[in-house]
Amino acid sequence: MTRFSYFSLEKARHALGAVVVIDVLRAFTTAAYAFQAGASKIIPVAEVEEALKMHDEYEQAFIMGEEGGFKPDAFDFSNSPAEILQQDLSGATLIQRTTAGTQGLNQANQANTLLAASFVVAKATAQYLKQLNPPQVSFIITGDSLGRDGKEDRACAGYIEALMRGEEVDPKPYINQACQSSVVRGFSTGEVQYLSQEDLDLSMHVDVFDFYLPVRRRMGHLEMTRGSA
Repeated sequence: MTRFSYFSLEKARHALGAVVVIDVLRAFTTAAYAFQAGASKIIPVAEVEEALKMHDEYEQAFIMGEEGGFKPDAFDFSNSPAEILQQDLSGATLIQRTTAGTQGLNQANQANTLLAASFVVAKATAQYLKQLNPPQVSFIITGDSLGRDGKEDRACAGYIEALMRGEEVDPKPYINQACQSSVVRGFSTGEVQYLSQEDLDLSMHVDVFDFYLPVRRRMGHLEMTRGSA
């Protein structure tokens, strides 16, 4: 029987087994939409400078992401599913840097299997994990960092876990839980200014895509691709 564990971003290095790094708002929602727009691979990095250096190695690549929630001037795209879904990224390599999601991927260095996840790819992620039938699944709740409570990511993890257990799952309670997160509350009060209503709406759609997001180490860096469920 699979054991399930939950880790904050701070504890990501302790995650073992099949590790699922979750960032609903917005890194891995944006990544999923990028693959839907035609991207061939995404290279998740930890630092802005690393993204810029990687861009020199991949001259035709685009950089997407944020620092402190906002797009650095040198990046091509922000960390926004609403922006990405408007792009034609056919065959493109993307370099992604975010404050939480890509940090979790780069810190999960004890994972046997590494996945990125959000609500839009939740069911496909659960189906893949069920096929693997790993003895341990570790969820990294990247939103549980920098004074945020990460409820949106914990809700997504809970939904994936329930699907893996074979339960009849209504996603609505999980979305309701996600909408109680500190980030969503901050958006509603105007304190969180980097999030748009369209980004929020897109991030709260469930099981939009039939692919999952495997991440593997290749040539000294991480590489995310589109996996068929």
